[in-house]
Amino acid sequence: MMEELDILKSPRGYAGQNRNLPARWKANAQRLCWEYNQLPPDREERRREILEQLLGTCHPLTFIEPSFHCDYGFNIHTHGLTVINYNCVILDTSPVEIGPGAFIAPGVCLACAGHSLDGAQRSEGIGTSAPITLEENVWIGANAVVCGGVTIGKGSVIGAGSVVTRDSPAGVVAAGSPCRPLRKITEKDRIDPSRLDF
Repeated sequence: MMEELDILKSPRGYAGQNRNLPARWKANAQRLCWEYNQLPPDREERRREILEQLLGTCHPLTFIEPSFHCDYGFNIHTHGLTVINYNCVILDTSPVEIGPGAFIAPGVCLACAGHSLDGAQRSEGIGTSAPITLEENVWIGANAVVCGGVTIGKGSVIGAGSVVTRDSPAGVVAAGSPCRPLRKITEKDRIDPSRLDF
């Protein structure tokens, strides 16, 4: 049988008794997030150190604004430029793979974790978890929620306030609750460089 840590780091998803997990794993992330969120903005070097200690993979171009919270940290992997805006929560009870060029707006929640639909089991701490993958150049709008088991395809944009419960294809604007593709992103969506004011 796999050890609990191997199960949490596995890309296959799982169901388990959350009370069986060591509290120290979560305590480490809580301590690091607390310190990160209290730092003055000019303490960039210490911020970088904390992110490197907290995240499983921390690309040098990872930028996270406070307040930031996560369950474990070791299951979050950034693979290129990653911009995470204010008040983001990542429930990384399974791996969260964040591709290069990711923009995650304020108030976003990436939630790998779930609970049993059966009330008695839920009261006993029985839950589920599945990984989340953001492919290259994904933008998630403000206050969106991405649920466990979801992959968002390369270059897609998730509209503000959306609830993403299933995979989103590449190169689309998707929005709603539940989130669904609205249209393809095309050349018409490019901003004309002559319109740039600065």
